[in-house]
Amino acid sequence: MIMSRIEARPDEDAVAAGSLPGRLTENLPEHPTENLPERLLAGLPAEAVLTDPDVTSSYAHDMASFCEAGAPAAVVLPRTVEQVQHVMRVATELRVPVVPQGARTGLSGAANASDGCIVLSLVKMDRILEISAVDRIAVVEPGVVNAALSRAVNEHGLYYPPDPSSWEMCTIGGNIGTASGGLCCVKYGVTAEYVLGLDVVLADGRLLSTGRRTAKGVAGYDLTRLFVGSEGSLGIVVGATLALKPQPPQQLVLAAEFPSGAAACDAVCRIMEGGHVPSLLELMDRTTVKAVNDMAHMGLPESTEALLLAAFDTPDPAADLAAVGALCEAAGATQVVPAEDAAESELLLQARRLSLTGLEAVKGTTMIDDVCVPRSRLAEMLEGVDRIAGKYRLTIGVVAHAGDGNTHPTVCFDAGDPDESRRARESFDEIMALGLELGGTITGEHGVGVLKKEWLAREIGPVGIEVQRALKATFDPLGILNPGKLF
Repeated sequence: MIMSRIEARPDEDAVAAGSLPGRLTENLPEHPTENLPERLLAGLPAEAVLTDPDVTSSYAHDMASFCEAGAPAAVVLPRTVEQVQHVMRVATELRVPVVPQGARTGLSGAANASDGCIVLSLVKMDRILEISAVDRIAVVEPGVVNAALSRAVNEHGLYYPPDPSSWEMCTIGGNIGTASGGLCCVKYGVTAEYVLGLDVVLADGRLLSTGRRTAKGVAGYDLTRLFVGSEGSLGIVVGATLALKPQPPQQLVLAAEFPSGAAACDAVCRIMEGGHVPSLLELMDRTTVKAVNDMAHMGLPESTEALLLAAFDTPDPAADLAAVGALCEAAGATQVVPAEDAAESELLLQARRLSLTGLEAVKGTTMIDDVCVPRSRLAEMLEGVDRIAGKYRLTIGVVAHAGDGNTHPTVCFDAGDPDESRRARESFDEIMALGLELGGTITGEHGVGVLKKEWLAREIGPVGIEVQRALKATFDPLGILNPGKLF
């Protein structure tokens, strides 16, 4: 077992306190980054090591608001596993923090640099190594873009379901690091359910292989699942074996307009209670509908308080849409519009795809929340967010993966207005608290990063934090892997 081969371990009191033990830090070099470029270049080509501050600053942060970012000492863009191992050996010897990055499309600050760190950007490791239609797997490097993998497996009659909104840009390594979700989660689940095995470079440069490429396997602890969602704090993912599914039929979409958010949430509950399995079940509140209307002039009725989009990729999607349409009408829908073909389906989905862009246009800056609640509490979540928006005099639109209760309250504010920025941050915290009060979780798919550290502690409690810190110390005894994230 890999855990038995890691020699240095922090003492328990230090772990509980969240600090590094003195015996591991007392002999640190006084200026660890002085000869860092030379040490890195000993095992990397010159073009793979960036040290110009004007260049490295562009790698300092992801897309999250209100998250501090430091100045990297160097940015490294490896192309091979051996090069990643070299980086980690140098970092371990010099005690330099390492922040792994993908495409930096994250929304929690998990990829933000710390002062004096090595930013390890894995975007150049972008090969699809294998696609097997028989075993229904793909073997990929971490820098493969989600959409590129999806298109490649489609050519083999296969399907990789996880589809974050940033799928045209985000990488598989980043998806694994934050356990990303997407529109299809209601039927197909999140990234974690498709990761069969991983190749991981540990903090000291050793290579660990976890999991399997077989359909079944229960040998030992499930280390693979442990790394998924760990935000680069336990090791550097350099390869992944992913499960695939047969490509489903083309989905058809239905749009239903409701006179209230509560009525739309009632329809969601009726659909799920009725045993239906939509491939997509998305909700937009009135604020989001108005923002999209104002920007794109889509002609949605101004009286629309909530818009529900449902899709099915079954052998007879029209019949499924008819059944769901009847449930929407029973819940009070004022209009139900089922698509007849793929073109109409895509047209109906345009409003959902434009949601974030529309909300960004309201004030220029958005802070996107990610709170998942039980489906039965979805209406309470929407009502609570509406109250919070009024309390803080802010525009807050809600888009939700309604089928799995994952809401994205999006706070619109003027970043140049200090008072409005303060109110935006306070409203964000109040939304977090509301989600926990409703029996939910602080993040369904965006991760913790820097943005939600204090809220992770509130959700899992002191014992949970202690156990997670102990796991962190086992895999990363020097604390150099993405420090300052999660807890």
